Amino acid sequence: MSDDGLQWMVGRTSSSGWMLDVHFARGIGAEELAVRMGAQAGSAAEPMTDDEITGLDIDAYPDRGPGSAVVRVGEHAGWAFAITYGPYLDKLHEISRDGVEAVHYHHNSEHPPTRVSYGRDGRTVIGFGLCEEYHRNGERPDLLLPELVTAGILRPDGAALRDTGVVDYNGHRRRSLAVFEKRFGLSLPRTALTGDRLPVYAIMGSPAAGFEEIHAWAAANGRPLPDERLRLVPADLRTAYEQATDPRWWDRQRGVYRASAQGSFRARGVPRDTSRGAGLRTAPSPRHPQQ
Repeated sequence: MSDDGLQWMVGRTSSSGWMLDVHFARGIGAEELAVRMGAQAGSAAEPMTDDEITGLDIDAYPDRGPGSAVVRVGEHAGWAFAITYGPYLDKLHEISRDGVEAVHYHHNSEHPPTRVSYGRDGRTVIGFGLCEEYHRNGERPDLLLPELVTAGILRPDGAALRDTGVVDYNGHRRRSLAVFEKRFGLSLPRTALTGDRLPVYAIMGSPAAGFEEIHAWAAANGRPLPDERLRLVPADLRTAYEQATDPRWWDRQRGVYRASAQGSFRARGVPRDTSRGAGLRTAPSPRHPQQ
C-alpha cells in the first residue's frame, strides 16, 4: 500500500472549498467507475487538475430540480477512485453491483459527521460516521468491530469508550479512517488534490441536448458562453434560451418554474442563481442512508 493511505484526507476539501467526496471501487477500472456513477462510456474530457474544475459550470445545490456533477477519476493501489464535484451523491450500491467492492468517503465541512461506507454486490456492508462509530449501519455492522476496539475507538460490546476529557477529534478520525485503510488496502494519492491531471466525466446534467444551438444563441445575444469541454449548460442560460425561442414556454410551465438538469455554480463552493437574484445559500445537509 502506498504511504499516502487515507488518513491525510481528514479535514481536507477539494477545490469546492467545503467538501471532499470520493468513491473507490475494486474490480473495475476508472472509466467503468465513472459509467456506474452516471457517465457515458468514452465521454472523458481532457484531464484536469482539481483547481481547473473551478472553471466548469456545475450546479451543486440548485433550488429547481437536479443539478450537474462531474468526477475526476484514476486508479491507485489496486482501486479505481472518483472525486466528485457537485451535489451529494451516494453511488455505493450502483458501483458495487456484480461482485465489485466499493467504498464511499464523504466529508462536508458544514454538515458533520464525515461518513465512510463499504459495499459489495449492490448492498451496504458497513458504514458509520467518524467519531460516531458506535452507530453503525449495513448488513454486517460489526465487521470492523475488532479493529475499532484495537484502535481504542470502541469497547468490545460496540459502545463508545468513556470520555477521557482529551478532545482530539481529528486524531480520532484518523484512527478510525486507518481501520478502513488497513482492512481494505485503500489509498488515495495526495497529488490527486495538488496537481494531478485526471480524466473528467460528466455524471449529471450532461451532455446537454441542443448544446450547439444554445451556444450559438448565447454568442449572438452577448450571453456568457457555456463551457465546451463537458457541454454543461447553466440553468439560467438554458432558461433564457427556451424563453426566447419557444413561444409556448410560459404556457408549458403552468406558472411553475421547472429548470432542466443543468446548472451553474463556480466550484469554489458559492452557488449563484442570477436568473432569480438569489444571494448566497447554505448548502443543505446531505441525505445519508437511514441508520
